Amino acid sequence: MIRISPRSRLWTGCMAGALAMAASLPVAAQPAAGQPDLETESAQTAAPSKGERRLAKMLEGRVAGEPMICIRAFPSQRMQTIDGVAYVYGSGNTIYVQRTRNPDAIDDTDALVVTRTNGTQLCRFDIATTVDAVNGFFTGAVMFEDFVPYTRVKPGTTGEG
Repeated sequence: MIRISPRSRLWTGCMAGALAMAASLPVAAQPAAGQPDLETESAQTAAPSKGERRLAKMLEGRVAGEPMICIRAFPSQRMQTIDGVAYVYGSGNTIYVQRTRNPDAIDDTDALVVTRTNGTQLCRFDIATTVDAVNGFFTGAVMFEDFVPYTRVKPGTTGEG
């Protein structure tokens, strides 16, 4: 004999109600074959964010190099956080841009804490977290991608090798 507890009936009833409610929700409209997806097009033509404009200004007059797994990093090295876009390391002729796997989660009010596997290098495999800059509590984890170097182009050169 199978015994059903009142609790399992309640759960089953909740699941049935949830499924009925989900079935009544409207289905998102999909563009017909050959028709443009207006939502995607509008997102692509939207104006760049404040952070993207800030990064573009930093990269003016620079040319991207080959992405790197590790960069030389010292405690005194300058690091800038561009909200929702990237972390930028270094200054001078070459700067390194780290967009991370989820750049939308980059918050310039958080402090980046990196546990390095090599003391003089910052690598995509290092463990990085963010903490609230004021209270010090954990706010997230950061998954690095390759670091992209941007080198200043001297006037009169094309920047191509």
